[in-house]
Amino acid sequence: MSTLKDKTLFITGASRGIGKAIALRAAADGANIVIVAKTKVPHPKLPGTIFTAAEEVEAAGGRALPVATDIRDEAQVREAVNRAVDTFGGIDALVCNASAITLSPTLETPMKRFDLMWSVNARGTFLCSQACLPHLQQAENPHILVMSPPLNMNAEWFRGHLAYTISKYGMSMCVLGLAEEFRKDGVGVNALWPRTVIRTAALNMLVGTPLAKRLTLQNCREPRILADAAHAILTQKARICTGHFYIDEQVLKATGVTDFEQYAVDPEAPLARDLFLD
Repeated sequence: MSTLKDKTLFITGASRGIGKAIALRAAADGANIVIVAKTKVPHPKLPGTIFTAAEEVEAAGGRALPVATDIRDEAQVREAVNRAVDTFGGIDALVCNASAITLSPTLETPMKRFDLMWSVNARGTFLCSQACLPHLQQAENPHILVMSPPLNMNAEWFRGHLAYTISKYGMSMCVLGLAEEFRKDGVGVNALWPRTVIRTAALNMLVGTPLAKRLTLQNCREPRILADAAHAILTQKARICTGHFYIDEQVLKATGVTDFEQYAVDPEAPLARDLFLD
């Protein structure tokens, strides 16, 4: 398989950034995109809504179903899944992209922020997977792709932002468990993480952190690199492509990509390595 034509992708956090980039890449094949995000009206600081994303998906060649959903709410998630199945007849791939981030040390992390990150990141991944899996089990080539890092136990990655780390690692642990639990059903469950920092609206949340101090937008790559890598994974045979923690560069090099400057915000600027990669 080399195309996602007529496949239905249920993508969380698809109204902007990485999620929207993955949606547009799949739409170029003629895929059906379920845009699962909270933003129904324009945000004062962040671009895009589920409806503007839907317009872009359809302009790119896909079919779009925008569904306003807070993935912390079980009823809303299950309703979004039902609407996806009613509209497109099933679900072929779940992309768990939605994520909350606060890079604060323990004594400076309000429990409200801890609860948000845990609910969106770890619990949201588990909930969306649980809701989609009965339909994925009926699909020809079912995939779950989680935007989470490899499980790196270097204490450096826990020290400065413990709450965020354990929430993202919760997503990664879902990958480990789901891949093994549903291997017999042929569901491919994998993680994808960028080698470098990606230019998204989430960077605005990093002001004042050690990461922010060592980068500017010029040190980043565009979300399109993750979209191309996600496409390469989702077009693999799910039964034999499962349980991996992929890095975007590795995936694309395996497909023959050699020009990575095309993804750079500024090809002349040094790239900043992303979190969780030694």
